[in-house]
This record gives sequence, C-alpha cells and structure tokens, in this order.
Amino acid sequence: MNLNYCISPPKSPLFNQPMAFNITTTGLRLLRCYSQHLRPVTAQFSGLRKVRVSELRFLSSSVPIEKLPVVKAKRREAEDAVLDDGGGDNGSVVSAARDKIGGGSGGGEGRIIVSELHKEATEAYMAYAMSVLLGRALPDVRDGLKPVHRRILFAMHELGLSSRKPYKKCARVVGEVLGKFHPHGDTAVYDSLVRMAQDFSLRSPLIRGHGNFGSIDADPPAAMRYTECRLEALAEAMLLADLDQDTVDFVPNFDNSQKEPSLLPARIPNLLLNGASGIAVGMATNIPPHNLAELVDALSVLIHNPEATLQELLEYMPGPDFPTGGTIMGNIGILAAYRTGRGRVIVRGKTDVETLDSKTKRTAIIIKEKLEGISDIRDESDRSGMRIVIELKRGSAPSIVLNNLYRMTALQSSFNCNMVGILNGQPKVMGLKELLQAFLDFRCSVIERRARFKLSHAQDRNHIVEGIIVGLDNLDGVIDIIRKASSHSGATAQLMKEFNLSEKQAEAILDISLRRLTLLERNKFVDERKSLTEQISKLLELLSSKKRILQLIEEEAMEIKNKFSTPRRSMLEDSESGQVEDIDVIPNEEMLLAISEKGYVKRMKPDTFNLQKRGTIGKSVGKLRDNDTLSDFLVCRAHDHVLYFSDKGIVYSARAYKIPECTRAAAGVTLVQILSLSDGERITSIIPVSEFSGDQFLLMLTVNGYVKKVSLNYFSSIRSTGIIAIQLVPGDKLKWVRHCANEDFVAMASQNGMVILSSCEKIRALGRNTRGSVAMRLKGEDKVASMDIIPAALSKELDNLSHRSCKGLTGPWLLFVSESGFGKRVPLSSFRMSPLNRTGLIGYKFASEDQLAAVFVVGFSLGDDCESDEQVVLVSQSGTVNRIKVRDISIQSRFARGVILMRLEHAGKIKSASLISAAETDSDEVEAEVAAA
Repeated sequence: MNLNYCISPPKSPLFNQPMAFNITTTGLRLLRCYSQHLRPVTAQFSGLRKVRVSELRFLSSSVPIEKLPVVKAKRREAEDAVLDDGGGDNGSVVSAARDKIGGGSGGGEGRIIVSELHKEATEAYMAYAMSVLLGRALPDVRDGLKPVHRRILFAMHELGLSSRKPYKKCARVVGEVLGKFHPHGDTAVYDSLVRMAQDFSLRSPLIRGHGNFGSIDADPPAAMRYTECRLEALAEAMLLADLDQDTVDFVPNFDNSQKEPSLLPARIPNLLLNGASGIAVGMATNIPPHNLAELVDALSVLIHNPEATLQELLEYMPGPDFPTGGTIMGNIGILAAYRTGRGRVIVRGKTDVETLDSKTKRTAIIIKEKLEGISDIRDESDRSGMRIVIELKRGSAPSIVLNNLYRMTALQSSFNCNMVGILNGQPKVMGLKELLQAFLDFRCSVIERRARFKLSHAQDRNHIVEGIIVGLDNLDGVIDIIRKASSHSGATAQLMKEFNLSEKQAEAILDISLRRLTLLERNKFVDERKSLTEQISKLLELLSSKKRILQLIEEEAMEIKNKFSTPRRSMLEDSESGQVEDIDVIPNEEMLLAISEKGYVKRMKPDTFNLQKRGTIGKSVGKLRDNDTLSDFLVCRAHDHVLYFSDKGIVYSARAYKIPECTRAAAGVTLVQILSLSDGERITSIIPVSEFSGDQFLLMLTVNGYVKKVSLNYFSSIRSTGIIAIQLVPGDKLKWVRHCANEDFVAMASQNGMVILSSCEKIRALGRNTRGSVAMRLKGEDKVASMDIIPAALSKELDNLSHRSCKGLTGPWLLFVSESGFGKRVPLSSFRMSPLNRTGLIGYKFASEDQLAAVFVVGFSLGDDCESDEQVVLVSQSGTVNRIKVRDISIQSRFARGVILMRLEHAGKIKSASLISAAETDSDEVEAEVAAA
C-alpha cells in the first residue's frame, strides 16, 4: 500500500518554513517528531507556527505528488535528502532525513522515529489498559481498595475526621481529594464516598454519613454540599492504624507536591469483607462481601494450618454475606467461586406468607429483603426495615406466585463471582485460599516494617536515655565542663570526649532542664531504659520468628472481630440449584389427557366435561382429524412424568405440563412434536408417574397375550429417543401397561368376556429387553381386551365380605364396558384366583357383534352408603365423551348383559374409558354440575 505523508515541519533550525516529505512505502508507518529540549527549541522557533496534531494528514496514493507543496531548505543537501525518492529504500530516505534533522551537524533538536502503526497502536492501547486496570477499576488484593477509595480515606484521615470528631461537609472532603490526590471529576469522588457510607452497599461501611445518602430503592443521595461525613471506627482500626509507622510505601501525588500511601495497612482482608466490583479494559471484577467474624475465623485457620483445604475453610466461612441479606441457594456456585475464582451464586429475597382475611382466605406475600424492579405493590417499609406486601387473589397458591416472582423479577438474582484483583502489579483471578494467602503475605510485611520502625525508634531513644543517665551520674563533672566551655559546640565536644558519649547523647544532656536533675527524675530515666530494653528485646524476637508474626496478625484480627463483628444476614439454604424451572411455576393440578389413534394429544382441565346421568349421549371431546378416533383418555397431574408406550415396545417420557393446554373444541398437537417417534409408531398406553419407587412395577400386556412385570426404576431416566420397554415377537404389539406393586392383583379380560384374576407377586420381575410369559389361554379368534390392577387394600376386602354391614351386594366390583355402550358391575367375590396361562371365568355375556372394550376395578372410594364414589369417562370413536357416576351402573351377575351407559346410534363404538376418583373432585363443583345437567 503506497501512502504519501504530509507532515508539519519539525522544530529544527535547518528550516525556515514548512516542508513536505514525499515518502512512498509498502508498509503503513507512523513518523513521530520529538523535541529533545522543549524550552530551547521553543525559543529558537518562536517565529514559526506551532505544530498541531490536525496537521498530520494521511493522503491517498491517488493524490498526485506534484500537488503537494514543496519547501526549500537553507541547505541543499537537506533538500536533496528529503525530496529524493528515486527508487531507494524508504528507510534510507527517512533515515537520511532523521540524520539531517536530528543528528546532523546542524545541531537540530528534533528527531523523527519510524514506528509501524499497528505496533504503535498496540503499545499505546496496552499502556492505556494497564493504566485503567491499576489506577482506576480493579482493587488491590492487599487492602481491598481502589485508588479513589484509598485516597478518600487517607484524605479524611489527614483532615482529622475520626469517628470521635464532629462531622464535616462531604464537599470539603471531595475538594481535599480532588486538589491533592485524585484529579478526576467531583461526581466520581462523591459517588465513591457515598457508597462507602451505605449500609446496603457495603457489608461493613467505612464512612459514617450524616444526611441523605440514598436508599436501596435507588433514590439518589443529596448533593455533597448538604451531606456530612466522618470515618467509621472500623475503618480507623482496620485500615488506617499504624499508617504513620512506615508500614507502607508513600508515593508522590499527581503533581509531586504531596505524598500519598500506595496501600493502606489493612488488618483484615477488606477485599473479602466488603467485596468489590469494577469494569476495566478487557476484564472485570465482581467479589461478594463476607461476614467479618467468619472471615477472621477462616484467616485463623489458614494461619494455624497453611495446608488447610478449601473444605476446612468453608466450615468457618460457608459463603458470602450480602448487606441486604437474602437466602443463598445451594453451595455449588460458592464452591466454584472459592476454588477457581469464578462461579455463580443464586440469591433470593426472604419472604413470609401472611393471611389477610381469615374469612375470605386471602393471603399476601411479605418481602422483607432484597427486592428491586417490581411495580404495583404496596411498600410498607419504614425505619424498622423493609416490608413489601403483594396481595394475592383468592384461591391463588402462594408457592406458585413466589416461584413466578423468583423467575421473573429481581426477587431472585444471580451474583456472578469473578474474583480478580491486583497482585504484585498484575491483575489476577484468585480463589479464596489464594486471596487469604496473599493478604497474609502482605500483613507479614506490614508487621515487619512496623516492628523495624518501632525498633529503630526504641534503639534511638534508648541510646539517648543511656547518655542522659551517664550525665546524671556524673552531674558535677558535666556542670563543670559546661561552665568552662566557651561555646555550645565546645561543650558538646568536651562531653563526648570526657564521658565517651555520642553527639546525640551529648546534645541530649545539654538540652535537659535543671528541674530534671533531681533524683526522682533520674529514677524515671532508669525505668524508661528498662522499659526500652524490654521493648527492643520483644521486637527483635518478633522479627526473628515468622510464627510470632502470624500470631500477632491473628491477635489483631481477633481484636477487630470482637469489637466490630455482627450476626450473619444472608442465610444459606441447602439446595442443589437455585434455578426456578418451569415445573416450579406450574400448579400441580389435576388434568385430563386425550390421545387419538393418529397421535394427536391435548391437555384439558378436569371440569371440561360435566357430570351426567347414565344413558345420556354425552359431550364431544372436540374436533378430530378425518378418519381419526380417540385412543386413550386418562387423568393425571401437571408435574407427573408421563410414560408413553408405543406398539413397538418403546417407552418415551415427558412431563405432563409439556402438553399444551387446549379447550375441548381444539384438535391438540401431534405427539411427534413432543416425542421422537419413528415412522408408523403409535402410542398405545400412557402411564403417569409421580415418583419412581423401587418397590413399584409396571405390568405390560401385549395383544397376543404376553405379560411382563418390570421395576419402575428402569424408567426413571429415559433419553429423548426412548428406550426398549419389552421385546416383541413378530406380529405382536404392546397394548396395555399398568402401574402395580407385588401385593396387588391383576384382572385380565378377553374380548369375549373371559376373566382371569392372579397375584402380581407370582409374575416374575424381568428386565426391559425381555418378552415375558403367556397371560391367558385364548380360544379361537379371541384376543386380550383389557387389564386392570386390584390394589392390595381392596384385595383384603375379598376376605371380609361376610362381615360387611351394608345391604345387598357389596364391593369391590369389576366394572365392564362393552363396545356398544353397555356396562355392569360384578362383585369381585364372584371370581376366584387362578395362575396365569389359564382360560379364566366368564365375566360378561355379550350379544352378537359386541365385545369387551374395557374392564376396571371399582370400589376404591366408598360413600356412607357403601356405594362407589368413582366416576367413569367414556369416549366414543367419533370423540364424544360421557362422564357418569359408577354408582349409577347396575350390579349384576357374571352372565348378565348389563345396562346402557352411553347411546351410540350415530357415534360408532366405545373406543376408550377412564376412571376418575371422586375424592379428587370438589364436592361443591360436582353438585353444581349435577344441577346443570
């Protein structure tokens, strides 16, 4: 790339007017002109116009070179060097110009340095980035402060704004900081000062504010001319103590007129105590605050055992402690942050549920901590603390509303820990132990420097005291020397010679007043020498023992803990994850699932179909596709795992609420949108499971009469593509699946009405990838029609039928439903138990062209009259649904034909039937529906 540079002239006596450099280059380069001696150059070229940055222009190669102004120099050789571009190397041209301008015999003061643009930009940007990192955005690991906070505290210390002194205007402090230490905007300084005074921003505030310093609701503070401040006692004890004892280095301020500390001699890890947040160039930091007492305890553990594990530290400091309280969900994020320096902590606001009106049963959620960004609620916060009231509608579930608040508002938020700090002049990501160890190393150096400072002063004072004692012991001789001396220097020299004293000792003797020549004063000097000797001995011992230094660090930290510690505000909840999932915000309500033969499914509310009398036509389940019929209809709850068993023996799983809720008239969605079904695969049975228990089983029955029992645990984790539930022989299909236990019994019936009862315990539990055994012998073209489970509680009733006090035939019963809409109840006592692979007993005497559609065990729930409280839902092939009470169905013998349950003149046959427990139905709702029917 060829570029021409037109550069304003360097300040050199070689030129008396602006000149142009015509430079052709294949690389983009930047020419920089420096003046080695600013004042002489300015004096020499006062008549020339000043060089401005805007005069440095980059011109396209398309601009003709001839149009560029060419200036002539006093010296011909300089002109030739500058204007010569006849194919030579660019470097030689620029070098020649540089030699003539900066290093030639002309004695010019300016010089041109060749630098590639990308390199210059990289170096300049890195310098800027490091300046932002070190001087503004990131805190130092050692005292946990950014420069602006450190300068504010030091300025207040210099102004004498201790915790025991009166307040002073914040404007006074801001002016002091700006004028002496921090040449930036006053708003930045005041905002930093305000934050250090807010008890909802810092876990342990460092400044005591007087006036309006803002609120947790993001109300701004008053202007700095109105507010007042002074240091907190904690800041004095923790950060500013020993500042005058050479514990840290002092560096020049921005104009070299003052000295400021590069660090503050912190006694506890302030970076972990109050945390920090900041955004720099290319990196950021976000460190949570912690409880003071727990932090000191963790520091003590590391002092006593440098090899302490993270788990041992967590026993004393289990997690962050936010100033606004809240509840920290789980410790996974805490462990990650403490181990690697990065992790996510989930924090929830603390809430209570209160009853507003006992008569209407209206409730309210009371939020006491940490809530931002929610509108249209009642704020009852006052001086006693935060209190926000969210009133709920009648019948609303507080837990569901709370989960929605956690999910959609700032009532639950994530604190992303990014523990970055400045260590040894470099930004670094550190875990908990590394941060504590870095502070300990710094604190050891502070203790050593303080001890050496005290030792030096003690030794100097001891030296002076020893000389004074020598003088007092030889008082007459001293007085005689002083009286005979002609001058002060002569007296000093004579004393040094006569009593072998140093110059400082002699000066101290001469400075002593006459009243201190008494015996009492001498004894005071003797006692002081003794005290100084002991102090020197202790300091020498301290400096020679690392263990003693660590012990002193612990003692000073414990002193601060005992004086300033407060109880923990943030509670820790042992939870695997604080994330609010879909299931947490969906009520676990009862629902109806309807599935068609062509694989369409929809979810409806249980009150979609009103209770009706026996023998009515019923209500349509909704629109079905052409040539489609209803396959299954069941009742479950929203949180249940729904197991979908296909005719190919594959099982799939999905939560019930994953099925979109529809109205009765809607067609629903295809199962292919929810499950990964293969071509031609059809769902034949659906089992809702609330909990996968080890003592529970699934009983499977195929069209050809094979039965198999499989533990429910095998289906607790099903991949999205499904898993094998049963191994099928060619031509066989999986049709029925039921939930059972070993104590239960199974009732199986064929299409011709043959029934066999058997114990589930006698059916051997097998693995998933097996076929099973023969369930019952089938005659002719007869096929298996249905299966149901007899719970163990009902099976015991079979032995106690003779002791029942109810009149007439008593339950439990087998409820038969035929395809033509007929049905009946037959007492279980009419059937006997038999092993598998038998023909069974007649349970239903069918008319011609009719056969069994379904069989159920009823009598789970009995009323006061010993009648069933269940309801049965019948679904025809065309999608018509009829919901009736089981008690309205006649009790008949095994050979009876039954009564009409649903009229099917124009509705085809009964396609499916489902049983609903009346115990799960609201009685008031049922009465209203019966009245409406």
